[in-house]
Amino acid sequence: MNIIRIGLLIIVAVMVAEVAWILFSGSPVPVPNTPRAVQTIGTGKQLTYIVMGDSTAVSQGSAYSDGYAVGTATYLAQKHAVTWANLAVSGAQAKDVLTQQLPQALPYRPDVVLIGVCANDVTHMTGIKDIRDALMGIIRELQSANADVRIILTGAPDMGSLPRIPQPLRLIAGRRSESINAMVLDLVDNQRVFFAPVATKTGPVFRAHPELFAADRFHPTAAGYSLWTPVLIEALQRAGL
Repeated sequence: MNIIRIGLLIIVAVMVAEVAWILFSGSPVPVPNTPRAVQTIGTGKQLTYIVMGDSTAVSQGSAYSDGYAVGTATYLAQKHAVTWANLAVSGAQAKDVLTQQLPQALPYRPDVVLIGVCANDVTHMTGIKDIRDALMGIIRELQSANADVRIILTGAPDMGSLPRIPQPLRLIAGRRSESINAMVLDLVDNQRVFFAPVATKTGPVFRAHPELFAADRFHPTAAGYSLWTPVLIEALQRAGL
């Protein structure tokens, strides 16, 4: 009985220590000032572009102009007159995109939508089915508004690369990222949407270079986001853009 009690105490102590590490490791970084007004850039055929998602979609950890929302809009503007808006909110999970951001997006009847979400679903241990249901709801509503819409999903980044998360929780987070992305890949195969595999394409570099994380040891720096943008542009190209 004493051995069991000691074992439980050790487990509780480890859990408390790991939670404290997550809470107090690193320094907070502010959410950049994100323009919410609709913007039009570029020349050519008209294209309506909407960005939805979490803190990565608003470039937390760097300047807003260094992030992938601006980077992808700039890419699209090379051949199009792009009317676009960023509806992403730091801390959002897939269900929040469905219930809070999607209603704002639908009136635009967008031609292209980028959804950068799932990182917070990893940390909040959201069930895979719940994430799938939320993403399916988003896809169906967007396709109902515009049958020709092209949707880009990032899935979860490699959460197993984050210095902010201690081991063994980091290992668990990495496995969760893989499970979510396997679901997203299956979803993409069946829904005519496009997957931008930021976890597999950029995760190994983040693991090898922790300096790519901001002071909070959680969000990418400008150099980190510069790794994401080409992966998203590649997905846009596969979508015919």
